Amino acid sequence: MTGEPELELEATELVRPYVITNGRELPVDGGFTMITLVAVSENAPRTRVLDPEKLRVMELCSGGYLAVAEIAAHTGLPMGVVKILLSDLVEEGYLLARAPVPRAQLVERELLEEVLHGLRARFG
Repeated sequence: MTGEPELELEATELVRPYVITNGRELPVDGGFTMITLVAVSENAPRTRVLDPEKLRVMELCSGGYLAVAEIAAHTGLPMGVVKILLSDLVEEGYLLARAPVPRAQLVERELLEEVLHGLRARFG
């Protein structure tokens, strides 16, 4: 009888993502990458009851912006499932999503040295 719980757990893990997403697939134009930042909207609706997984995502994002990869890691859900949940929550007005801040462009070393020399001349 020790083998039965193991089979039950394996079956649960296989079915669960399908159940969470109601069998839906990722939207073609999903727009979520692993580094897309997500936070709770100030104008989030308060009347609708959310699924437990969506509530967990809302709790995680209530502290500020989190990347999609961080949400997946904290929830333990597959990345595709998290993207589907996020697209639902953004579409329903619960969450805001934005692209991450772009990397700063490199500046020429000579320009930085001129600024440094100017500051030293001015302020000692």
